[in-house]
Amino acid sequence: MSVTNRYRDAWEGFWRDAPEEPGSVIWDAEPSLTAERHLALFAPHLTDPKLPVVDLGCGNGTQTRFLAGRFERVLGVDLSAAALDLARRRDPVRRAEFARLDATDAEAVRALHDRLGDANVYLRGVIHQSEPADRRPVAEAVAALLGGRGRAFLVELSASARQVLADLAHGPAGPPPKLRPVLAHGLAPAGVADEALTGILDAAGLTVLACGELPLTTTESTPEGRRIELPARWLVAGATAVAGSPPARS
Repeated sequence: MSVTNRYRDAWEGFWRDAPEEPGSVIWDAEPSLTAERHLALFAPHLTDPKLPVVDLGCGNGTQTRFLAGRFERVLGVDLSAAALDLARRRDPVRRAEFARLDATDAEAVRALHDRLGDANVYLRGVIHQSEPADRRPVAEAVAALLGGRGRAFLVELSASARQVLADLAHGPAGPPPKLRPVLAHGLAPAGVADEALTGILDAAGLTVLACGELPLTTTESTPEGRRIELPARWLVAGATAVAGSPPARS
């Protein structure tokens, strides 16, 4: 299968319209508030830190470039060609590699695994932003990329983030400027119930090894100047056949 034309076009339009300046996209927070914090949680669970790292749904590559400074080989993949063009322009020294990937295309995912071998995967806010029919295939793509040795770090908005976003969208002044493009392009964040996420991962052949709560920091602020943080969960997962240990909370 592959994503619908509507979904692909929505993301192409979003990234085509996105400004070049760092921090102009609502979830494009600086790595010190995102990937650096995530890596501190992820690193203890890596069985092989020398494996390639795939940043699945890399967008404009902000977090990819950070990861490329800490791992030997990092590949950012995204559905949107416009996002990848922006990512490459913002990485003139080519610290990372970038390639287009429809994560619901099982054949393309297998081909990537054949090229890279087993990989560790970083996935921030992709499943909750996917259309319902695409969520399990995306999780299956993660399992396929991990193979027998890789580990995945996922960050997904909690269901309660939906109300936070709704309150922001319907505030007295209307949606904050950086939330408006998300809504204008028909993208619907926080679309997965908390209990459903674990079920999606399990059905895709992934075992949750650790999990916890950590807000997703945005680049947007309230009228009072407070940085907006959205309720989110993080999970470390491995392929079910090889994970071999029960979930642990942190």
